[in-house]
Amino acid sequence: MLMIRDVVYCKAGKVRPMVDKFLATAKLVERRGLGTARVYTDVSAERYWTVVGEFDVESLEAFQAIGKGDEAEEFSSIWEGYHDLVDHGRREIYTVEG
Repeated sequence: MLMIRDVVYCKAGKVRPMVDKFLATAKLVERRGLGTARVYTDVSAERYWTVVGEFDVESLEAFQAIGKGDEAEEFSSIWEGYHDLVDHGRREIYTVEG
């Protein structure tokens, strides 16, 4: 089991649209049975306007399958224009030990 965390530092005023993208992706992930997802916004973080999308998946292959298959068009539509919302970000991948 892996926990994959995308930490995104949004541009000012762009947190809500980014949260909406992560929430839509979370529904897609759970609907396809690929894992579970959570979305967080900062109360206190390294930077203002931080959004975190966290996905628990069985494997990297399961994570990579999120944007493919029957829902590829829906996934592309969800993430269209996200570059306009983001200053920068990073991905962290962890093995779930317990």
